[in-house]
Amino acid sequence: MEFLIILIAKVVEVSLSTVRTVFISKGMKGYSSVIAFIEVLIWLKVVSVVLIGLSENPSNMVAYAVGFAVGNYIGIWLEGKLAIGLITIQVIVDESVGQELADYLRSQNVAVTVMHGEGRDTKRSILILHLKRKIKDKVIKDIDEKVEKALITSSDVKVIHGGYGLLRK
Repeated sequence: MEFLIILIAKVVEVSLSTVRTVFISKGMKGYSSVIAFIEVLIWLKVVSVVLIGLSENPSNMVAYAVGFAVGNYIGIWLEGKLAIGLITIQVIVDESVGQELADYLRSQNVAVTVMHGEGRDTKRSILILHLKRKIKDKVIKDIDEKVEKALITSSDVKVIHGGYGLLRK
C-alpha cells in the first residue's frame, strides 16, 4: 500500500511541477506560488517516507522513480490540454491563395498580418497569425483544408503590448 501511495503522490507532485513551470514562463505568479506550496508539501512527505523506510522497503525507491517518470508524462499531457498562452503561427503559401486564406482566417476572428516574399520559383504570401493556444489545432486544420502545400511553423510568444483579440479585457 505504501508503494502505491508514494507512486501516486510523486505523479501528482511532478505533474504539478510541470504545470507550475509553464505558469512561471507565462508570468502567472499567483498560480505558480500556490502550486509551488502544494508541490513542496507533497515532496517533503514523500521523500521523508522513502528515506526513513529505505532499508526496510527499498521498493519505495522504485515507486518514487516510476512516479517521477509518469508524473513528467502526465504533466506534459496536462499542459497540452490546458494550452495556456499565445502562439504565433507563420504560414507560407503561394501568392495566388494568400489573400483568400487571410480573409477566411479573419472571418474566423484570427488576427492575420500578410507580408509578401519570394520563394525559389514563385511569389509567396507570408501570413503571420497571433492566437490563443487553445484554438491552434482548429486553425491549423482550417488552413490544411483550405490550402495544399502550406508551410506552417509556430512559436510560443509573450505579448508585450497590444494585439487584436489577444489580451484580457
